Amino acid sequence: AMAGSERLSVLLPTYNERDNLPLVVWLLVRTFTDSGIDFEIIIIDDGSPDGTQEVAQQLEKIYGSDKILLRPRARKLGLGTAYIHGMKYATGNFIVIMDADLSHHPKFIPEFLRKQKEGNFDIVSGTRYKGNGGVYGWDLKRKLISRGANFLTQVLLRPGASDLTGSFRLYRKEVLQKLMEQCVSKGYVFQMEMIVRARQLGFTIGEVPISFVDRVYGESKLGGNEIVSFLKGLLTLFATT
Repeated sequence: AMAGSERLSVLLPTYNERDNLPLVVWLLVRTFTDSGIDFEIIIIDDGSPDGTQEVAQQLEKIYGSDKILLRPRARKLGLGTAYIHGMKYATGNFIVIMDADLSHHPKFIPEFLRKQKEGNFDIVSGTRYKGNGGVYGWDLKRKLISRGANFLTQVLLRPGASDLTGSFRLYRKEVLQKLMEQCVSKGYVFQMEMIVRARQLGFTIGEVPISFVDRVYGESKLGGNEIVSFLKGLLTLFATT
């Protein structure tokens, strides 16, 4: 189990993630419970028309409102501001930012925490371009564009991190707050700016290789057995709640 003083807040921005949200939350809860990590999951939904918020309310009931916090906004206001909004409610001393679309597997989060301890890092970033990290389900064009974007940034800015557009990261809370104050870009570039600014401000960055899975739903890359145990768990929950 982790030291008692440690608490992890996961910021999960959502827009039309009704199908993925129950699975990603279940995987997060399972991962944290297995690793003895104290946690909360803050769902920042931008007025999804598909019923994502109703699903989040169900999850609040199932796991408890101390673990699942739905903090919605009225409309689609962008990723950068979603994190700022979510931060207001975060009580953890570490913050994980990730996508709700199952492209980021929660099983890497305990590795992020281990890495953080190892080098006492301010930020730990999941990287798809190092070690046994990889990208599945991306066509060559997308791979080349992503690699190209990363390569250009490396050359132009020399930020010293191998994956700048990645959005699966662990931050010390006060570091993320400081970066948020500095960041001006919204959307996709926001992730890149965060790392570049972190370097400018002298924050330390550790990296963990992750396999990145393109949007899973429909053709699952999580592995059939995880889907099956999720469904079993779901049935148990419905039977007991």
